[in-house]
Amino acid sequence: MQRKAYVPGTAALLAALLAGCTGSSDDGGPKDDSNPGGSSTASAAAQPGRYRTLPEPCGAVGQDTLNSLLPGIKQITDAEQREQAYAGEPTLTYDTDRKVGCRWKVESTDATDHLLVDFERVVSYDNTVSDDSEAEQLFGTKEEAADLPEPTPSESVSESPSESVSGASSRPTTSAATSADETAANAEGTEPPDPSDAPSTSVSGSPSISGSPSPSVSTTPSTLQPRLLDDVGDEAFLDDVLSSSGSTAQQRTVTVAFRTSNVIVTLEYVEQPATVGVVPDSKEMQDKARKLASQLADTLSD
Repeated sequence: MQRKAYVPGTAALLAALLAGCTGSSDDGGPKDDSNPGGSSTASAAAQPGRYRTLPEPCGAVGQDTLNSLLPGIKQITDAEQREQAYAGEPTLTYDTDRKVGCRWKVESTDATDHLLVDFERVVSYDNTVSDDSEAEQLFGTKEEAADLPEPTPSESVSESPSESVSGASSRPTTSAATSADETAANAEGTEPPDPSDAPSTSVSGSPSISGSPSPSVSTTPSTLQPRLLDDVGDEAFLDDVLSSSGSTAQQRTVTVAFRTSNVIVTLEYVEQPATVGVVPDSKEMQDKARKLASQLADTLSD
């Protein structure tokens, strides 16, 4: 009979505990199965990039394209060496899922040509930043480092050999001066001097050389200047640098870089003529580099 006295107390305690648990959800407190911020964080996670893999770099450029960019390949008589030239050399990389590249170097009787193709797949480690946004930021840094000049229109300034820097001549050539010569000659009974017989001199008094070419100053046409490109990938730019080292032949480097989604592609096309004084043709090299860039962009899009 004494044990039954504890039963009502135990029941009351259980009822109080149950009432307290029920009240916690009614008064606005957090429920047991709630996960503050969990669902919002999952929904805000950025989307991954379009590309999960990269192409095989040394196989990304076809033989016809290599024949065009590296004309010395067809001059290689040894079949094995020619095959090695077509194959290219992979660049050193520690993660082929993120970065791969290939380079070619071929010498010919006219020049030595180099080609480098580099692929980089960008992955964001921030759940709130997409792979594409991360790649866009990296490409912007790459473009800024190229330091592209502001585009300027083509200009040409020429100067005739009979004109001095200031545009004046040491001998008058106006009609009034000619009339004065004729009047003086008539008074003396002699023939007036022929103006064409008198040498034309500059301000310093040094005679000009008849038949010498007109000096001219021109700038690179805007169509060939380093610039942004709007027909390759999501964004792209082209750089063109002509350099020389001492008495060696001038070397031209044309770089085309573009981004497609989360992949950044960079190609460098370099040519150094075998003869000193010969300058590699800018338009020809740019056309070849842009054509290859378009082909690579199309390959990525497939």
